[in-house]
Amino acid sequence: MTKRGTAQKTTGSIMTKIRKLSRLIHRDLSFFFSGMLLVYAVSGIALNHKDTFNSQYTVERKTFAIEKEILSTKEDMTKKHVLKLLEPLEETEHYLKHYFPEPDKLKVFLKGGSNLEVCLTDGQAVYESVKRRPVMGALSKLHYNPGKAWTVFADVFAVSLVIIVLSGLVMLKGRHGLNGIGGIELLAGMLIPLLFALL
Repeated sequence: MTKRGTAQKTTGSIMTKIRKLSRLIHRDLSFFFSGMLLVYAVSGIALNHKDTFNSQYTVERKTFAIEKEILSTKEDMTKKHVLKLLEPLEETEHYLKHYFPEPDKLKVFLKGGSNLEVCLTDGQAVYESVKRRPVMGALSKLHYNPGKAWTVFADVFAVSLVIIVLSGLVMLKGRHGLNGIGGIELLAGMLIPLLFALL
């Protein structure tokens, strides 16, 4: 065998080992970070449509009338009176503070973002209930990066995505690999975000 043939055989053997190692790395990292991928994919879709869908909270508005007998004027409206207004809504324990945006308007702030507005002259009230979505709210919180520990894990995930991409590029050979259809798909996939960034 010539030196050239030996060199080609050695190169081929090295590439075979690289492809085999790439498949193992690609497989194991993909399985390990599949949950993380789902978190970012699902929450990302929701955040893409945040103009029409609040992924973190549900907001409900309820209009009702308060009996005039339990209303007070601005001067007499103490915290005790406000708590009495909150009793039918079962929100007394969530009271934060209240103020008067107008002389005959009372606004009460509640824990969690809910609030109550009351017209002191006719008793018309609007209760706005804000509640966190149990699943989507948690996923969106993770997407927004809730703390230092998550930052570390997210950084590891980001580096692993680079490794997954690189290992995916070299693990196939032939017409489906980087020198064939795979290379064309790679360029097309890179071109789309590049066009959006430039245009």
